[in-house]
Amino acid sequence: MRIAIDVMGGDHAPRAQVESAKAAAAEWPDTQLILVGDPEAIKPLLGPDVPANITIESALEVIGSEDEPVKAVRRKTNSSMVVAGRLVKEGKADAMISAGNTGALMATGLLVVGRLKGIERPALAPMFPTLDQVGILALDMGANMDAKPEHLLQYAIMGSMYRSKVHGIANPRVGLLNVGTEAAKGNELTKAAYELLEQAPINFVGNVESRDVLNGPCDVVVCDGFSGNIMLKSIEGAASVVFKVLREQMTSSFTAKIAASILKPKLRKVRELFDYNEYNGAPLLGVNGLVIKAHGSSDANAMKVAIRETRKTIGNGLISAIAEEISGK
Repeated sequence: MRIAIDVMGGDHAPRAQVESAKAAAAEWPDTQLILVGDPEAIKPLLGPDVPANITIESALEVIGSEDEPVKAVRRKTNSSMVVAGRLVKEGKADAMISAGNTGALMATGLLVVGRLKGIERPALAPMFPTLDQVGILALDMGANMDAKPEHLLQYAIMGSMYRSKVHGIANPRVGLLNVGTEAAKGNELTKAAYELLEQAPINFVGNVESRDVLNGPCDVVVCDGFSGNIMLKSIEGAASVVFKVLREQMTSSFTAKIAASILKPKLRKVRELFDYNEYNGAPLLGVNGLVIKAHGSSDANAMKVAIRETRKTIGNGLISAIAEEISGK
């Protein structure tokens, strides 16, 4: 397995990427890790004892968070993100991972790696934690702000295959994000998509409300990128507020601090259950290669999780399976 890592993208780059690569190289010696970025920034972090399965691919430009995605991808052809995408396109890497500019990574997937034949719109598909600890795959979470019913149908098929191939879930349950569970609920997009999903070769379980997503009502939930991104940020924001309030209350008095010390193991378990780092690495499904988006704030541990998930996905032949399934439609 050959995985190209955009070392220069993300809040904690390049240290987090290099440290995660060293840890991953030691744990998975069968995986070749290609660190794409400025060699002068990478080499000091690698140190003198470089694992045999780590190589450096020089890329002296960086796409920043402030860059306009499409323009940056077209103009900064020697950027770490674009070079990593080119390695996938040319078959020199089986996958790429980046924690950099999300819009630019979408553009890299489309303009550099290219779409799969038959796919109209690729979708960003992160995992959400659920109470049953199985997780739920959600797509699209922001690759496309607008969508047609046919796009949601393709999302459902790709998402179902991902959960089956990568996570080993037999006959994954697919839900449609909506404002109510009744079949007649929703706008024109969801009503039309509902009819298509009912006829699709998937295990469609109907509409799902956003308030129920973390309860695990299905294995895959599909929606347009606008609605999905709002749901994603609403859940992240709510979780952040809840943990902030808990911290404040648990340190508000001497008695509260004593209670907190007793409850600490249980509270840590709750935090671990909903730790996004354990679900790091969202694939851009629908492009002709494996493109993985890591959280922008990923530390070394989170980046290693993304590498782990990427290895799983490569090993299960997801891209070729999606291509075969879609071309047969």
